[in-house]
Amino acid sequence: MADLPLPDKLDNARVLIYSHDTFGLGHLRRCRTLAHALVEQYKGLSVLILTGSPIIGRFDFKARVDFVRIPGVIKLHNGEYTSLGLHIDLQHTLKMRESIILHTAEAFEPDLFLVDKEPLGLKGEVESTLKLLKQKGVATVLGIRDVLDAPHLLRPEWEAKGAGAALQEYYDEVWVYGDRSMGNPLDGLELPPQVEQMTHYTGYLQREVPETLASKHLLELPDDYLLITPGGGGDGVEMVDWVLRAYELDAQSLPHGLFVLGPFMALAEQQAFRERINQIENASLVTFDNLMESLIDRASAVVAMGGYNTFCEILSFNKPALLIPRTRPREEQLIRAEKASALGLVSLLDPRKGIDAADMHRALRTLLEQSPPRELVAECFLNGLDKVCQRALALMSRR
Repeated sequence: MADLPLPDKLDNARVLIYSHDTFGLGHLRRCRTLAHALVEQYKGLSVLILTGSPIIGRFDFKARVDFVRIPGVIKLHNGEYTSLGLHIDLQHTLKMRESIILHTAEAFEPDLFLVDKEPLGLKGEVESTLKLLKQKGVATVLGIRDVLDAPHLLRPEWEAKGAGAALQEYYDEVWVYGDRSMGNPLDGLELPPQVEQMTHYTGYLQREVPETLASKHLLELPDDYLLITPGGGGDGVEMVDWVLRAYELDAQSLPHGLFVLGPFMALAEQQAFRERINQIENASLVTFDNLMESLIDRASAVVAMGGYNTFCEILSFNKPALLIPRTRPREEQLIRAEKASALGLVSLLDPRKGIDAADMHRALRTLLEQSPPRELVAECFLNGLDKVCQRALALMSRR
């Protein structure tokens, strides 16, 4: 049965979004995209994002979207967490975060609570809020990526957190921001059968170029350029180094290379890359751009690690792409890249097999002849934002 037309107004409706953002930009950018889609669809609806991201203030937000900045926590490369800005122990920081989240929910009185990725939040900090909102009859949704991690890594983690029981106890639905053809992110977790019945695949979250804004860096770029982006940049040093070595080997046979390093790359690494790129005539460097959509839209092709948001942008703007995923501590990017490569949507260089400058140069040259991905997917593959608006309306209408 075809979806019914959506109303264009929901007076005084409120959505609260919890963004699990202890590393990088992915969670924040996804939650911001969802918030913007909801307020664009429904006049009168307001969205409030709870986030610990230290750079949320560097993004623009549409009218009726705002955020509450909670004390930051960051995940280290060894998998442990630490307080980001405050010189206090982690437990004290988590206690503050839980209190802010709970009291914000009490004051905001949402009609829908959308939790990003972690069923109980970081170290269980959202459970008290979930209990409160369940008592009030507020609809609750867990939103997850198309890929979380390899089952053998994810299963013990979710079991230790009691994630499966939390889904059954607190949530009305699970939204997978992807397509079934890319697999089930919850496979192998031995979850209650009820979870499968709660799960809705939305399709990927389509991105658009802002109508009134464009990156200032576009003025400095030629018409034909290759975009190289490791996302937030905190784990992208190897990928940038591999691509840069190819340019150092033979830059003249490649288009202009725009390296966008990401705001979380260490300053020492940024400076080292800047010095090397300054020696290459047809390459340039940007640390951060809050209008990445316009840079990807204009690029001839994209080289990326394969994070969720960049993958959505590659699909949305129909760009030939080469993915060089990280393989540790999580295998999320590797799994996504392998599945997308098997579907013919992208090309893949597996770093576990070793990558030298000549290998990379050949891959970049091949990328320039690669077909764009949209020729291979159905329209519903990129229907995520419409589906989210439909499911949100269905849940809020119950109140």
